[in-house]
Amino acid sequence: MRWLGELEAEILDCLWKWGRPATVREVVDDINTRRPAAYSTVMTVATILYNKGWLTREKQGRAWLYTPVRSREAYSAALMEDALGASEDRPAALAYFVERMTDEEVAALREALRAAGRLAE
Repeated sequence: MRWLGELEAEILDCLWKWGRPATVREVVDDINTRRPAAYSTVMTVATILYNKGWLTREKQGRAWLYTPVRSREAYSAALMEDALGASEDRPAALAYFVERMTDEEVAALREALRAAGRLAE
């Protein structure tokens, strides 16, 4: 799993936030509310994300409608897996991470472990 570049992350963030397929024009218009972005640049990066397997696309008229392949949560989980894998002592890295979790995050982790059948009721 590779970390996304800034514009890649912005494009996917728009699509995740909207929860629907969108055109490059829609993405450009959204990004331009925060900072300038050229249509051609966003189109190029969307095509790169498609070629990398991050997006699917479907033709609608003359435009492509882009949809993320993975959810934001799946991407985040893959990044966490990568980060743990970068450590020579994976259990120590995990313990260090858990020590810094909020009470709400610990409760969510317990619930996730229960749901996955990894923690006794």
